[in-house]
Amino acid sequence: MTERLGFYERVLRELLEQGLVQRDWRVLVAAGGDVDRRALAAAGFSDVTVTNVSPGPGEELQDAESLTYDDDSFDLAVVSAGLHHCASPHRALLELYRVARRGVLALEARDSALMRAALRFGVVDAYELTAVADNDFASGGFRNTQVPNYVYRWTEREVEKTIASAHPERRHRFVWFRELELPVSVLELSGKARWRLAAAPLRLVTRVFPRQANLFAFAVFRGELQPWLRDERTVDADEVRRRLGRRPPP
Repeated sequence: MTERLGFYERVLRELLEQGLVQRDWRVLVAAGGDVDRRALAAAGFSDVTVTNVSPGPGEELQDAESLTYDDDSFDLAVVSAGLHHCASPHRALLELYRVARRGVLALEARDSALMRAALRFGVVDAYELTAVADNDFASGGFRNTQVPNYVYRWTEREVEKTIASAHPERRHRFVWFRELELPVSVLELSGKARWRLAAAPLRLVTRVFPRQANLFAFAVFRGELQPWLRDERTVDADEVRRRLGRRPPP
């Protein structure tokens, strides 16, 4: 999707400008393909491993929900429009976190009041019929099969809770990106091209309320250990007592 490619490139460019990622990092792409290669190449990344559950030329066979790589094998793990094809988007996100020692970048759709209204009025679909139709009814759906997948959409709070629950030992930095871009190619495939006329008023709405935008990206960077831990497996009992206002035992 050309709409997603432009957003993808802008997100990478901003992360680079902020010094949050480096071009010499080793990058893993899950559920990847041509759009990922184009975006990462345009941003100047050269050490990129592209994987997919149905790999194409030059791609490695990997299941995003059960990666075979060791912990911390890459600097950055990336997935674009791939989590919502998984049986468990949360599990896939945490697998990417596991193999990336610095951070994770995901580009997905955002759950919002505006998106739910679009679902109610039939502007967008709850299940991704268009992707399967565009792949000759052979792939493009649930785990890249011919079964149309449910389009799982995220919120910022859900990302934070998922990471904090699985990795309470660390503090994290979350970076959010939001943008409105009507999926023209999808609307045309689904016979809903007339909704392109809504672009101008929707841009006005999302300028005032940016969390109503449909394109959503989030980066999660590993931070320091929590102050009540000595290492990832050992609690600092004295620090916990201090925080709870309790005296140490005699």
